[in-house]
Amino acid sequence: MSVKFCTLASGSKGNCHFISDGDNYLLFDAGLSGVKIQKRLIEIGIKPEQLTGIVISHEHNDHIQGAGILSRRFDIPLYANEGTWDVMKNKIGEIKLRNMKVFSTGKLFELNSFIVNPFKISHDAREPVGFSIENNGVNICIATDLGYVDETLIKHTAGADLVVLESNHDEEMLKAGRYPYSLKRRILSEVGHLSNENAGLAILKMIDKNVKKIILAHLSEENNFPELAYETVKNVLERNNVSVEKDINLYVAHRDSKVHEFKQKCLKLAFA
Repeated sequence: MSVKFCTLASGSKGNCHFISDGDNYLLFDAGLSGVKIQKRLIEIGIKPEQLTGIVISHEHNDHIQGAGILSRRFDIPLYANEGTWDVMKNKIGEIKLRNMKVFSTGKLFELNSFIVNPFKISHDAREPVGFSIENNGVNICIATDLGYVDETLIKHTAGADLVVLESNHDEEMLKAGRYPYSLKRRILSEVGHLSNENAGLAILKMIDKNVKKIILAHLSEENNFPELAYETVKNVLERNNVSVEKDINLYVAHRDSKVHEFKQKCLKLAFA
């Protein structure tokens, strides 16, 4: 048996991750339009009506844009914590009461065959979380929109089969770019986003916890590009005697990929 993981989109214009064990079909965040998410699911062989749940990390539009539409169209439950629901409910339209599911940050909950552990992260949202997701011995951790990496995150990545980690920007590109000063300060702050360099430093700690596969995610369209994120992280690792491919598998989730690229980003993680 196996767990299938696909990044349908990851970046400032939309984030959406798909996970399935063949019986249950979940989205973690739904930050594209409903039409785009449906199209991308079909492109990886999934009918939208197969979805059994959508789990939301926080209320920013690049994580919730299609959530309400999909829930109404296909009668799908939406899962979020109380703080996120308080802000999100006025943004996504009316949701059937039976599909409004509330989880508690820091408390495990079961979603069919999956066990989801939402943990607190630092970001400028009401109650943002990352996710540790377990299914019959396979563990996947999703952690984007991070102001910084703390020991809570490292603890939740320990032994993970796959970690999806933010590698949002190159600091020099950001500082020299056209963003207003206030936005640059926000991105660089402890409630902003993780740089390529800091992503590399975080991965060093994860390797010590036996993490073997990393997907770099949530790349800025303005202040980053895939090759730069990959090479920066690779250089950080190699400076510390870690070999990419030999010691760790490193991937990059493109911001807005074409059909053929989806297949390259769909990973099957086997379990006994």
